[in-house]
Amino acid sequence: MKLHSLKPNEGSRKEKTRVGRGHAAGKGKQAGKGQSGQNKRSGTRPGFEGGQNPWFRRVPKRGFHNVNHVEYQVVSLEDLELNFENNDEITVQKLNDLKIARNKNMPIKLLSNGSVTKKFIVKVNAASQSAIKEIEKAGGNVEVI
Repeated sequence: MKLHSLKPNEGSRKEKTRVGRGHAAGKGKQAGKGQSGQNKRSGTRPGFEGGQNPWFRRVPKRGFHNVNHVEYQVVSLEDLELNFENNDEITVQKLNDLKIARNKNMPIKLLSNGSVTKKFIVKVNAASQSAIKEIEKAGGNVEVI
């Protein structure tokens, strides 16, 4: 067997119909799109309702929507105290593995709900100032990545 002799099995592949290539090709002149009209042309943009006022213009728009807003998953100090031992290094990956943080695509923010007695090395996306002070008071360290 050689590369030049390889062929797909009979009937496994369909040939594309080449439209608009003349009468003899079978799909000439109007290329299977009927006579004239909207659907024969390049089509319409998404959301176009045939000239009726479209949905996105009819619906009221209220408030300010910040495009740079980041939504965080919240992890409290109480969660760390219950699930980790003294001198543990706590990373985003470990929090996801233990299902303390549910959504793997969202960044994690550490908040100071509860108190800490153990020493931790915490590496998270964001942390409140009070959470950082609480962990450093217990002898740990917080690194914002």
